[in-house]
Amino acid sequence: MAEKTMTETILLSGNEAIARGAWEAGVRVASGYPGTPSTEILENLSSYEGVYTEWAPNEKVSLEVVLGASFAGARAMATMKHVGLNVAADPLFTAAYTGVRGGLVIIEADDPTMHSSQNEQDNRNYAYAAKVPMLEPSDANEAKAFTRLAFGLSEEMDIPVILRTTTRLSHVKGMVETEAPEESPVERGIVKSPEKLVMLPANARKRRVDLKKRLAKLVEFSESFENNRIEWGDRKRGFITSGVPYLYVKEAFPEASALKLGMIHPLPEKLIREFAAGVDEIIVVEELDPFIELRVKAMGIPCRGKDLIPEIGELNTEIVRSAVTGVPTGKGASPLEIPLRPPNMCAGCPHRGLFYVLNKLKVFVAGDIGCYTLGFLPPLSAMDTCVCMGASIGTAFGMEKALGKDALGKVVAVLGDSTFIHSGITGLIDVVYNKGFTTVIILDNRITGMTGHQPNPATGKTIRDEDTVEIDLKALCKAIGVKHVKKVNPHDIPATMKVLKREINRPEPSVVIAQFPCVLIPEERARKKALYQVITEKCTGCRSCLKLGCPAIEWVKLTDAERQRLGLKEKQKGYSHIDPMVCNGCAQCIKVCKFGAIEEMERAP
Repeated sequence: MAEKTMTETILLSGNEAIARGAWEAGVRVASGYPGTPSTEILENLSSYEGVYTEWAPNEKVSLEVVLGASFAGARAMATMKHVGLNVAADPLFTAAYTGVRGGLVIIEADDPTMHSSQNEQDNRNYAYAAKVPMLEPSDANEAKAFTRLAFGLSEEMDIPVILRTTTRLSHVKGMVETEAPEESPVERGIVKSPEKLVMLPANARKRRVDLKKRLAKLVEFSESFENNRIEWGDRKRGFITSGVPYLYVKEAFPEASALKLGMIHPLPEKLIREFAAGVDEIIVVEELDPFIELRVKAMGIPCRGKDLIPEIGELNTEIVRSAVTGVPTGKGASPLEIPLRPPNMCAGCPHRGLFYVLNKLKVFVAGDIGCYTLGFLPPLSAMDTCVCMGASIGTAFGMEKALGKDALGKVVAVLGDSTFIHSGITGLIDVVYNKGFTTVIILDNRITGMTGHQPNPATGKTIRDEDTVEIDLKALCKAIGVKHVKKVNPHDIPATMKVLKREINRPEPSVVIAQFPCVLIPEERARKKALYQVITEKCTGCRSCLKLGCPAIEWVKLTDAERQRLGLKEKQKGYSHIDPMVCNGCAQCIKVCKFGAIEEMERAP
């Protein structure tokens, strides 16, 4: 990308603004793992010149890569969603001890209300536990400014800095004031400093003392940080808040006094005491945990918080206003009455055939994180657990060890190709090493599907769509020690059924790779495919095809007149119909129709 205008005001989402801020700060290395709501940060940063970007196999590797870049003097950034920081926690806690050379910033995106997540954790607690500073912007412009600031703060304080966003901030758009890029004052190169970077106990003890001194300096910084500010107004009620909730407070109570916190760890105690002395009542407004509230109370300052403000889910202006006043104002937007649209796998999704088979086999399916988690929903109803990335294999193996031979043929593990690389490989090693017989099914749709079709090490493409080494999953599994590795086309339901019946009853480890490209990959969408139709006169109304749960197949109720016109049996209540505008030509429906009622249709010339 050519360099953009140096100083202008442009409309950006929070994620786009963070990417811009990192580029302006002179970031040189950025690594992450795709996860909603953080994914677009690295995708946007990849469009800027002079920045190395990559999708790492997982968040731990991502943080280790950028930590190494920092040790070499480069400004570096890791991106991830909130649960990704769990994976990266190991290097995070020690990185606080080692400190940095080039500025190191970790962008983590929390997901209140769990729009696309398996839990609703509040990662402000990580900043406190790991003893690292955390900034929290309220809008897109602050997201850009705080990101840029964070690199300099990291270098000044010799510590990684976490910037926290939430789903609302990540995806909302706002006007952003751009600036010319700057260069880090740190010279890049190899500088040996083993006492600082080798965390043997003797060195770590010294660095722990040093960390305490750095935290004391950060407290001083927090007290004078311009984005920790008091906005005086009506002093009968004062709000302490941060992030997006600050905007809700200002909209709900524009006349009230507010202490707006841009740095939420460490907190500015003197500033908080000054604010508390100037108002009659304090209410802390924050999403999820009472992180600020508990620390304000620990200072001996009376305040209200989670006794008023919900601790579950996202806030909004109406929730804040009603919670504080105790009176629903009715000013919020009323939900529209619209038909339910339950989530579903796409028409033509290769995962559908696999889950259809698993449903027929009546096995316990230890599942995982991905778009295939939708296999949980009826009519497929073929996923029984979903905990975290890579947990499927360990869960299935644990059930095997608990049940012994009784588990043979009854339990399988299912996970995607990107998830397997992220954190499934070690689980499979555990199965092989400890003499298990768990069957692992890798759903290889040739892409990281759920987060928007990012490449991964099994696709042979980098984040910039450059050719690279393509991990051979079959060879990898065999190298681990799995003797029986089979590939199947999940669209071929009979063949998939045959292979799975054999493998799940095998008294030793086996892997089945269900491989077919995601139907939404551009190359796959461009491929000319057959379309299918139901021959109404042949349809018996058995509903077998409906058990696939394909959005292209719908049920049409018959009237008596239609039944007579078509010459169908009196007991037949309806027939299936395939919408040609939705059909993607996977042909799974043909495989399950026992009456030959589904045929390829002729395309219009």
